[in-house]
Amino acid sequence: MTGLTLAATLGLAALPASAAPAPDSHRTATPSAPAALAAAAPDIDVTNVQAHLTELNAIAGRNGGTRRSTGQGYRDSVAYVKGKLQAAGYTVSEQACTSGCTSGAGPNLIAEWPKGDASKVYMFGSHLDSVAAGPGINDNGSGSATLLEVALKLAQTNPTMAARVRFGWWTDEEQGLNGSDFYARSLTTAQRSAIKAYYNFDMVASRNGGYFINHITSAAAAPMKAYWDSLNLQPEENVEGAGRSDDYSFENYGIPTSGYAMGASARKTSAQAAKWGGTAGAAYDSCYHSSCDTTANINATGLDRSADGVAYTLWTQAVSTTVPANDFSLAVSPASGSTAPGTSLTTTVSTATTNGSAQTVNLSASGAPSGVTVSFSPASVTSGASATATVTVGSAVPPGTYTLTVTGTGTTTHTAPFTLTVTGAGGCTATQVIANGGFESGASPWTGDTGSIGTFSGQSAHSGTRYAWLAGYGYAATDALTQTVTVPAGCTTATLKYWLHIDTAESGSTAYDTFQVKVDGTAKQSYSNANAAAGYTQRSLDLTPYIGRQVTLTFTATEDASLQTSFVVDDATLTTG
Repeated sequence: MTGLTLAATLGLAALPASAAPAPDSHRTATPSAPAALAAAAPDIDVTNVQAHLTELNAIAGRNGGTRRSTGQGYRDSVAYVKGKLQAAGYTVSEQACTSGCTSGAGPNLIAEWPKGDASKVYMFGSHLDSVAAGPGINDNGSGSATLLEVALKLAQTNPTMAARVRFGWWTDEEQGLNGSDFYARSLTTAQRSAIKAYYNFDMVASRNGGYFINHITSAAAAPMKAYWDSLNLQPEENVEGAGRSDDYSFENYGIPTSGYAMGASARKTSAQAAKWGGTAGAAYDSCYHSSCDTTANINATGLDRSADGVAYTLWTQAVSTTVPANDFSLAVSPASGSTAPGTSLTTTVSTATTNGSAQTVNLSASGAPSGVTVSFSPASVTSGASATATVTVGSAVPPGTYTLTVTGTGTTTHTAPFTLTVTGAGGCTATQVIANGGFESGASPWTGDTGSIGTFSGQSAHSGTRYAWLAGYGYAATDALTQTVTVPAGCTTATLKYWLHIDTAESGSTAYDTFQVKVDGTAKQSYSNANAAAGYTQRSLDLTPYIGRQVTLTFTATEDASLQTSFVVDDATLTTG
């Protein structure tokens, strides 16, 4: 939650830095929601939410103890969340904040479950960045991890949707709600009208927390309040958080909002301690905006109650409660297959009538890469019958693993995945998968600090005229460039190669400034000012363990407070063989 000057207006007392986290005696004895209420939505396993928090904490630890919006810790957080969502079947996009954000801030991450009425959208959001002072696990890893696990549960259960659900993980909130403001500002009038409510989750696991709801008496808040009421929590209006988190960006454009929070630096009253437990007179979160906001700063019971309330709200607002008069099921067997370029394979698409009368089901497929076609014989069936799907792979299709989606459309729509593995023709076909590795074609598809790409006075290319000049400022800064690629299956080796030139004003063998190659956010290779040398040196990294997978590659450079070190990258390739 951003620390705007509104905090002073509200008269919030600051907690002394020496104060220890308040005990959370209310963490035991969690009452169960009434059966009728709980049945409306699945239970969210809090241990899964905590596992996401553990990873966010580790990401901060690998990046100077922070996930601030302008640093690599934030970008690695985006990559982690994005990878989970893509694997679950979400439509995922990164939205660069091109105006109003802090210079160098990473992107917003938007994920949409591609089912339900697109004219009726319920949006759930949280900020993914932390302050520079700490890893931000309660503020706001707690909200971000909660939404991630609810999103994954929605994909796993795959219910019939009455409305569309969209999730947002915002950048640069701690600097003034900038990422969410950019998103809301960028929507057209029609797109804003389609959002029936926006729900915000910022600090939902405060150790000495309370149970607060934004606009608690509003129609948007009704399902959130109903769930916490069912636990006899007696929630209160979120006075402390008014205007201080990303829901305010949506309020400014007339979109109804609500959300959960458990409190920041304001102090718990005696009346609140009497009904919720905890320590009166102490801050809801004594580690607010501090380095101690780690996984040790999490109230597991509050986190569990928040996550289940989010799921209940989503199911209440967006999941259909009406059983179609006529309905069917769809299945693909086998659900995966492997073949070489220039050949084809078949699988069986089966349907069954699950309610009412049989109906005509039209079959189609999506997600096939260029050169792959899917045909059905017959193209439509009466529910209860089957069809043969033929997957034809062109001779130029690169080896790799691809997820296809088979869709059956009748009075309702159902889908089933099919995993296609394209092997090398006659063995392995060598393939180079990094696009624009010499940076001669502009910035795309690289993301991140793309201003580092170009031709500049003081450095030169390894070949051609352009390159990526990371760091070299002479003050504390981080630059990063990222590209997501698929390492094709069917071969036995995969090697990343790139040319790296390092020059520095540092002296000695101490590593003050560093350059790393990261795979899915994990550093796999590191160099520093101690490796400075004249001209370029070709470096290589074995990526054989990633064959057949989609991976996010990142070149990142970090400088300390003084004396420049420049890391210049050119001619990057990732070749299988």
